[in-house]
Amino acid sequence: MTEAIYEKRGTSNEQRVTTMSINPRIDRNTPVIVQGITGRAGQMHSRLMMQYGTRIVGGVSPGAKASEVNGVPVFANCSEAVAKRGARASVLLVGAMQLLEAMQDAVAAGIRYLVTPTEGMPVHDALKAWKLCRDTNTVWVGGSTPGMAVPGEAKLGFLPDDSLKPGPLGLMSKSGTLSYEAGYRLARRGIGTSVWIGVGGDPVKGTRYADLVPFYASDSKTEGLLIIGEIGGSEEEEFAQALTAHRFAKPAFALIAGRSAPEGITMGHAGALVHGSHGTYAAKRAALEAAGVQVFGTLNEMVAGVRARLR
Repeated sequence: MTEAIYEKRGTSNEQRVTTMSINPRIDRNTPVIVQGITGRAGQMHSRLMMQYGTRIVGGVSPGAKASEVNGVPVFANCSEAVAKRGARASVLLVGAMQLLEAMQDAVAAGIRYLVTPTEGMPVHDALKAWKLCRDTNTVWVGGSTPGMAVPGEAKLGFLPDDSLKPGPLGLMSKSGTLSYEAGYRLARRGIGTSVWIGVGGDPVKGTRYADLVPFYASDSKTEGLLIIGEIGGSEEEEFAQALTAHRFAKPAFALIAGRSAPEGITMGHAGALVHGSHGTYAAKRAALEAAGVQVFGTLNEMVAGVRARLR
């Protein structure tokens, strides 16, 4: 696992934007804490992550009376967890209104890998979190993410175990449920995943599809790349641009939800809003196909197409 590296891209005649290049790999030895571990979600998902093989070394819950949860110690703040347990990554299972403060606590303690499943973080807070992570070279997966996983090694969040089969396919998704089904069907047909990142569905997020293209392009364990996208926003188009810019040479695939949605309809996530031709299924499909991506219309088509290229 490495810290994020942020760099400016673009020409003098273009708007210069900040993009990110990271190595999101973790393994079973990565020491992880759960912020909010004493809550119902924290207790349940810390246990499930531990059962999968994730090395949960502790939790953080300011003011909590419990001294341990699921056999690991509970600390008052992240600095204690880092000092006593060597934590390097955190899964933040706290409320939307408390999320920024929890992220600030983790970053101040030196943790540089944050996964935030919480949905609906206030946009103003999310913008502050975005700047915090870029200023400190912190990897932020979220918000509103099901998490990430290196199948066979560890998972951060709540991706379902029966969808996590080790294999050669990189997978990125906004939607949780649709990606669970995609991963499950692929696994049943013998196609596993190398690194699975749920980039999240909130409009302001720490990691976007395009940020991860350099990693998947160079990762020796990834032979192909699939995104599970949806209408609205511009992330799929940015992903297509990144593939071209990095001369991505591996097979790339996409399944885009919302093909039949009427204009102006918000899908399941706050970022999935279509305005005019911007963010439509047709616009996304055209951009992706122009970059050499094989775009599928259904889950069954996707499974058959990926299997034909990677088996």
